Amino acid sequence: MSVNPRVITTPKIPGVAKDGIQLLAVARITVRTNLDRIVGGAGEETILARVGEGVVSTIGAAHDYKLVLENPDSISKTVLKKALDAGTAFEILSIDIADVEVGANVGAKLQAEAAESSKLVSQAQAESRRATAVALEQEMKAKVQEMRAKLVEAESLVPTAMAEALRSGRLGVMDYYQMKNVVADTDMRASFADMSGGKGTKSGGEI
Repeated sequence: MSVNPRVITTPKIPGVAKDGIQLLAVARITVRTNLDRIVGGAGEETILARVGEGVVSTIGAAHDYKLVLENPDSISKTVLKKALDAGTAFEILSIDIADVEVGANVGAKLQAEAAESSKLVSQAQAESRRATAVALEQEMKAKVQEMRAKLVEAESLVPTAMAEALRSGRLGVMDYYQMKNVVADTDMRASFADMSGGKGTKSGGEI
C-alpha cells in the first residue's frame, strides 16, 4: 500500500569532476511512501545519503565539468538507474537536478598546495646545507687554532732543545751562527716580498 508522492530536496551536494573543478548540485527527489515497507525499512535519511553518493560519483566520472553544466539531466538519469530505493520505505519516482553551480577549483588548489609544500621542502634543505657549511667552517677554524697552538708549543721548545744540543756537543757554535744567518736571510727575503706587494719586476728593470 502506498500514499501520494512527495518531493525531497537535498542540500548542495559537492562533487569534483576529473578536471579538478568542484560542482555543487541540488537534487529534487520525488518519492512515494510504501506503507508495506515502513516497518524495518530505511528512512528518508538513507534516500538522501544514497542519492548524494550517486550524484558525487556521477560528477566524479565526468571528464569535463562543462559537460555536466550543459546536461545536468545526465546526473539524474545515471543516479536513477542505481535502484537506490532498495530496502527502504520509499519508492523513488524521479530524480531531478534543480541547480548546479561551479564551486572551487580543487585541482588548482591542490597544485598550489603541492608547490608550496615543495618550496618549504627546498627551503628546509637549503637551510640544512647552510647549517652544515657553517658547522664545517667552525670545525675548520677550530682545527686551525689547534694547529697554531701546537706550533707555538713546538716553537717554545726550540731554544731549550738548542741549548741542550750546545751543552751536549751535538751542535757546534759555528753551526748555530750559520743557522741564525739562514733564518735572518729568510726573514729579509720575506720582508722584501711584502714591500713589493707581490707585483714582481716592472718594465725597464724597475722594481
